[in-house]
Amino acid sequence: MIRLATIGTSTITEKFADAVAQTPGIRIDVVFSRDADRGRAFADRLGIDRVSTDLDALLATGEVDAVYVGSPNGAHAAQAAAAIAAGVHVFLEKPATPTADEFARLVDDARDRGVVVFEGMRNVYDPGMSRLRELLPRVGAVRLVSFGQSQRSARYDLVLAGETPNIFDPALAGGALFDLGVYPLSAAIELFGAPSRVLGATVAIATGADGAGAAVLDYDGFVAQIAFSKIGASRRPNEIQGELGTIEIDEITAPRRLVLDLFSGIREEIEIDGPDNNMQFEVARFAALVRGEADPAPDQRRSLEVLRTVEAIRAGDGARGPARP
Repeated sequence: MIRLATIGTSTITEKFADAVAQTPGIRIDVVFSRDADRGRAFADRLGIDRVSTDLDALLATGEVDAVYVGSPNGAHAAQAAAAIAAGVHVFLEKPATPTADEFARLVDDARDRGVVVFEGMRNVYDPGMSRLRELLPRVGAVRLVSFGQSQRSARYDLVLAGETPNIFDPALAGGALFDLGVYPLSAAIELFGAPSRVLGATVAIATGADGAGAAVLDYDGFVAQIAFSKIGASRRPNEIQGELGTIEIDEITAPRRLVLDLFSGIREEIEIDGPDNNMQFEVARFAALVRGEADPAPDQRRSLEVLRTVEAIRAGDGARGPARP
């Protein structure tokens, strides 16, 4: 049994806990929070007995095998580094770290310590993504990809009122690109690898964080358009256009309906069964990696390529894309 401690008391940690409860061979034993009262209240909601307010002491006990890092993005690297140094496996909520270099160092340190560091990216482990990959050859040579994730955050109202919530705080690596943009980026890089060139632009809001943005990823023979926003909303489907037809995807975070429309006249609508909380697939992948049933290198390489692409988007016009390791 893999014994977990959680770091963070937000809604995403609750969703993670729900996914763990549905995954054999892994359980949450401890809730960590710097605020004892908040940690106790959160643990009670999850039905967890133990609460810790001292992360270093918790890691030193040897009573947890892994930690889930669901704290604000800016805290990920330091907390993950502490866990790795203690010989504890690390599940990082997306984005893994604010910079590619930070994640690369964590990967190297984890390899040296014989533990796993892993970024949870729920859509790439979803069965809908596997089905999408199977359909790709049927549309022939891919020429244009359009992926996006735009969902207005209720916390943007706080920004409009003059406040700086964590999700929109640049000091904590907040913003739309890290919160939502990484989903379409991860899907593109999972399916097609790293782009050779990236053109990007973002829209700054009052806090200094990015509220929306777009990018063009340049591949050999085709381009991918990426769009993201936390200050607006979109209901447009995602698309992969090939020379033989098009695949339409309903949600890039959890593909449940794919439409294959070929120029030959064939049209297929594919419905994919899946749970409401598809984080359970990334939890199952992490558990398999911790048990040594698979190599984490491909997962880590994709995460690193996404972070490099994020940096290229932030760099703006004409930035070079991530080079493959």
